[in-house]
Amino acid sequence: MYTAIALIDADVALVPEVCEAVAALPGVSEVYSVTGDTDLIAMVRVSRHEQLAEVIANHIGKVPGVLGTRTYIAFRAYSRHDLEEAFALGVED
Repeated sequence: MYTAIALIDADVALVPEVCEAVAALPGVSEVYSVTGDTDLIAMVRVSRHEQLAEVIANHIGKVPGVLGTRTYIAFRAYSRHDLEEAFALGVED
């Protein structure tokens, strides 16, 4: 599984429509409207690396109201659960 985080700049008048359109795209698992330097964050999860370009450049980038994207590809995922297990290594109860 390949995961990418797409930061999306959107026309502020179309944010709800852009959110709905992006969330409906295959490969997009979640879309968040956020504060800060970007308007939306989309989580993209695909089974093949090549699909990232398809989803982000060919689909997200062409949604009406999307002004631009910046994409970050995840190398490794960490969760609170994983970190708790890592810190518990070698510790006996």
